[in-house]
Amino acid sequence: MIDFAAAREAMVDRQVRTADVTLYPIIEALLAVPREEFVPASWRPVAYLGDHVPIAPGRVLLDPRVFAKLLDALNPGPSDLVLDVGCGYGYSTAVLGRMAEAVVALEEDPGLAAEAERLLAAQSVDNAVVQTGPLAAGDPGHGPFDAVIVEGAVEAMPEAIVAQVKPGGRVAAIFAVGAGGQARLGLRTEAGLTWRRLFDATAPVLPGFAATKAFEF
Repeated sequence: MIDFAAAREAMVDRQVRTADVTLYPIIEALLAVPREEFVPASWRPVAYLGDHVPIAPGRVLLDPRVFAKLLDALNPGPSDLVLDVGCGYGYSTAVLGRMAEAVVALEEDPGLAAEAERLLAAQSVDNAVVQTGPLAAGDPGHGPFDAVIVEGAVEAMPEAIVAQVKPGGRVAAIFAVGAGGQARLGLRTEAGLTWRRLFDATAPVLPGFAATKAFEF
């Protein structure tokens, strides 16, 4: 029998703190939310290892280090409205719910969205709502948002997402660059999003976030 509470502590001590993520709200949330409940049953034994966990074809739960470092850069606060793009089974939403005032969890896979809604209710996450729809469209009905986090890689950030970020708001995402990738933080200005590189990371590109291919003769 796996001691998941001990596994959570080990994840925080060996993967999160060692990645220079030490903000108390992040540590508290990662210790409190049972990550193993938000993955397919067959993957629960490895939920706390330092790898992405497959949750559906082409979709993953980001590995603890990458997720924690994205949160550290995004730094959601207790008055923030956050958009969680590609919430999967809802783990990221549950973590964000302990840090932000409210979270909108966006998921386009109806099965994942329904399971996220069930799991979040089971964990008494009462400041989050799950919305089903195209990830690239965001959720204009609940925006604009103080912060946006993308739970997968992007090749190009959809303009619909950019438009839903408040002036001065932030976006954390992994950009697919060739065979590799970079985590970046975007700051919303009058001109759009100004990006800065954070660290190297890779993940599957989310549906709707691939770059438009130029036509070649």
